[in-house]
Amino acid sequence: MRREFKLPDVGEGLTEAEIVRWHVQAGDDVKVNQIVVEIETAKSIVELPIPWDGVVTELLAEEGQTVEVGVPVIAVDTAEAGAPAPEAPRPAATTGAEPAAPDRLQALADDMVPKPPEEGAVEPGAHGSPAPKQAPKEAPKEERLAVLVGYGVKAGATKRRPRKQPGAIPAGPVANQSRIEVEGPPTTAPEPGAAVPGPPTTAREPGAAPAPGEPGARPAAAPAAGTPGPGRVSVLAKPPVRKLAKDLGVDLTGIAGSGPEGSITREDVQAAARAAVPEPGAVPEPAAARRPRGGEERIAVKGVRRMTAQAMVTSAFTAPHVTEFLQVDVTGTMEAVQRLRTLRDFAEVKVSPLLLVAKAVLTAVRRHPVINSSWDEAAQEIVVKHYVNLGIAAATPRGLVVPNVKAADQLSLPELAKELASLTETARAGRTQPAEMAGGTITITNVGVFGVDTGTPILNPGEAAILAFGQVRDMPWVVDGELAVRKVTTLSLSFDHRIVDGELGSLFLRDIGAMLEDPLRMLAWS
Repeated sequence: MRREFKLPDVGEGLTEAEIVRWHVQAGDDVKVNQIVVEIETAKSIVELPIPWDGVVTELLAEEGQTVEVGVPVIAVDTAEAGAPAPEAPRPAATTGAEPAAPDRLQALADDMVPKPPEEGAVEPGAHGSPAPKQAPKEAPKEERLAVLVGYGVKAGATKRRPRKQPGAIPAGPVANQSRIEVEGPPTTAPEPGAAVPGPPTTAREPGAAPAPGEPGARPAAAPAAGTPGPGRVSVLAKPPVRKLAKDLGVDLTGIAGSGPEGSITREDVQAAARAAVPEPGAVPEPAAARRPRGGEERIAVKGVRRMTAQAMVTSAFTAPHVTEFLQVDVTGTMEAVQRLRTLRDFAEVKVSPLLLVAKAVLTAVRRHPVINSSWDEAAQEIVVKHYVNLGIAAATPRGLVVPNVKAADQLSLPELAKELASLTETARAGRTQPAEMAGGTITITNVGVFGVDTGTPILNPGEAAILAFGQVRDMPWVVDGELAVRKVTTLSLSFDHRIVDGELGSLFLRDIGAMLEDPLRMLAWS
């Protein structure tokens, strides 16, 4: 039995996904819950299992193809192994009867062809008009026309228009979307009353019409509609060819087309562009006439990249952003990180400064709960969340993703370290699931790993604050009235000014800086 597996909605009402990689091919055996395909949604990479046992008969979508939810992507034969194939249906035979004669079979076939309606009968679909009377005609059976059941053969006198001869050009102007008028060399229009120049005067026979320009000649006819006027040239080229010529800076009016009816092809444009490139050793062209080399590349905006772009636009033009900056001496934090790495509880997990930054944010949220809020536009309310789903922005080959640690405020420091390590590893491998990115309440973005001091981060939609953690580097710093070299970083906090005013944002950022200067404060304020 052939079954088709349709692309499911993997979460949050997504309408389409891209086929990233197939794990099976036609002819492969599959088992229930076996992973058969990886898809990329607007959120992340998702692996899809097959719900049946069987043999893959066909892959209905190719890698790189975008498929809508509900469209079949793979066909599986779910027949049991070793089951006998169903026999082809046999015609019922009458006991003792001879096989049907060929003439009788032909007569049955002829009866299946509908007969023309009788005279005066109403033909369905013909506006209720009576069917025309047809003269009886004995025609060979092979010339009979098979028509739809309930319809007769429509009588008419339609004729096929004559086939255009190859290379023939219509005499008059025709509507052609590929033919456009472009600016060409200016032509001189004759002055009013001036004679139109014509061919050299020759003797003409008596009674012949005078040539243009001779006495008694009729005035020249006005150009037909659609005929190029003075200073314009008709160019026959399709829209993609015109765009290519524009990108390459090629003038179409100076190209002789090699296509049908003299149309200009892509090869003609490319050849003209190559001819315009000067040979080595030639005199260089003026700067205004030179064209940049290297070409362009277009990257399709889809999947995670498209969702990120939409989210950032929504956030930037919905929430009024305010950003504050704070330089912090994190020498104590860096020393604490080194000590934590020697503890047995952190032996199987990587400890980085981001762990203590995350702990400082969680502690500051407990001291200032309104920072962990969202704006409900429909209800015109501020929703204060008494739980923290801590988002960590992670750069992946497919774009920026922001998975979050659920209930991060309830985790111990070793548990938080393990969750951050797992979250980062999954994101970099492109395995983050949509559920892991939903429901975030506040976010940290670590721009320091890229060697950046600070930035003005954009809020994750639905959140009120985001903290950027810059690189840690040696800088001169005043300690107890003396100049010293210390480990210094820059923190920047962006917040939604509808929810967080300047005072709350400043207090929140100040507390984070104080805990990073002296990590013992985290224990005192927890």
